[in-house]
Order: sequence, then structure tokens, then C-alpha cells
Amino acid sequence: MTAREIVRLMNREDRKVAIAVGRELPAIARAVDAIVKGIRKGGRLFYVGAGSSGRMGVLDAAECPPTFGTPQRMVQALIAGGRRAITHAVEGAEDSTRNGERDLRAMKPARNDVVVGIAASGTTPYVLGALKYARKRGAATVAVTSNLRMPLGRLAEIVIAPEVGPEVLTGSTRLKAGTSQKMVLNMLTTAVMARLGHVYENLMIDVVITNEKVAERALRILAEASGTRVSTAEHALRAAGHNMRVALVMLKLGIGAAAAKKRLKMAERDLRKALGE
Repeated sequence: MTAREIVRLMNREDRKVAIAVGRELPAIARAVDAIVKGIRKGGRLFYVGAGSSGRMGVLDAAECPPTFGTPQRMVQALIAGGRRAITHAVEGAEDSTRNGERDLRAMKPARNDVVVGIAASGTTPYVLGALKYARKRGAATVAVTSNLRMPLGRLAEIVIAPEVGPEVLTGSTRLKAGTSQKMVLNMLTTAVMARLGHVYENLMIDVVITNEKVAERALRILAEASGTRVSTAEHALRAAGHNMRVALVMLKLGIGAAAAKKRLKMAERDLRKALGE
């Protein structure tokens, strides 16, 4: 095949992924509700995977604190082979159920936690070991897999199984299966954080300002959310000690930083309640 023929074939196959994920929306929504319920009671979300699936979990977990201003403990990822496996293939790391149980046990999972096992094949021993231990500890369990009829699907309480079909490169699950996993995990954390109030409308109101690009984005977010000029938003953000929630309350209600902080405290940091919306 020519280069164009190869990429055309891959593109045609990739179109099937969103349709397959769409069929799983009821299960994804149930998982979101379970995660929100757990986190509201002090629980955590754990992703567990190996290889490409594990890296998807690591990526999604790593993006939550800067995007939603959440503590590192809220969303965590375990990957077979540990930190080295994020950038290197660690041979045999996924073959031990005992290692999956050991790694999750170290995190001390409890009843309000949710453990999401990610495995395209649905048979990865590391993931199975972790989910079995999660169930033993009373944590909620979710499977993200491309093979509903395998052990992972039978083990988890909620099963998300987009049927993406055979890969262009047979057995290379980093392709369509990996893309479907990325889409599902995007939905899980984005919907969870929206339900928990870490976004305002469709804006990242809790984004962590870590560099100049994000600082500029924060000002645009405040300006758009409040209907004010960027210069006005900049003044409010500075007065708010670079706390975007405080700044937005100041801008929308026309009050000072101290009054805005008081309103947020009384509303238990619920932004919409503080704004009287």
C-alpha cells in the first residue's frame, strides 16, 4: 500500500471509534455518577492499567490537578512496572495478579473509592489482581475494555466496552482500542469535575496558573464569564490573590475580595450558590 492508502484506511477505521463509544454512554454515565458519589464522600478515583492502557490512565490523572485545581490524591493512576513503564516497555510487568493487588493495597483503597481497570483484552493479570482486591475492600469497580466477554468484564460492577473491531495492525491495541480508552477517560473526568463544580458553564474556572500561556487563558476565562474587559479581569484576579473563583464573584457581583471570599466560604465553595445562580 502507498502511504496515502495506509492513512486513508486508518482514518476510515478510526471513524468507527466514536460510534462505538457512543453506544456505551449509559455505562459511562453510571460510572460518572459512581465516581461523583464516592468523591463527595471523601473517596478517590484510581486508574489501573498496563502498557498503552496504563499510560492512558497516567495521562488522564496527571491532567486533572492543573485543569481542575484538584488535589493530587483525588485522581491517581497505577501502571504495571511503575514509573519506568510510562516511557519504557517493562517486560512481564503486566503478567502478575499479585503485583496488581500489591500496588493497589499500598494505596489503601476504601469503600468510597472507585477503581477503574483499563485493559483492551480484558485479560491483563495486573489489572484483574487490582480489581479483585478493590472488590475485597468494598471499593466500586469499573472496567474499560474492548472485550466484554473476558474476565475483566465479568469482574467489574460497571463495564464500559466499546466494540471497535479488529485493529489495522492486528493486535496493536494502541490504535482504535487506545483511542476509545482516551475518549472514555476524557468523558469520565470531565463529566465528574463538571458535576463536582470544578467548571463554570464550559470554562475551566479552577485551572492552575502555572505559566504565561495559562495566565492569559485565565484572564480570558474571567472576562468571558463575567462579561468584562480583560484589563478589569486582570485587576480583580490580582486583588483576589490569583484565585479565579474569588475573582469571578468579585466581577459578577461588583464586590471586594474580602466580601467575595466570605460569600464563597458561606456557600462551601459552591460557585453558583455564592453567585446566587
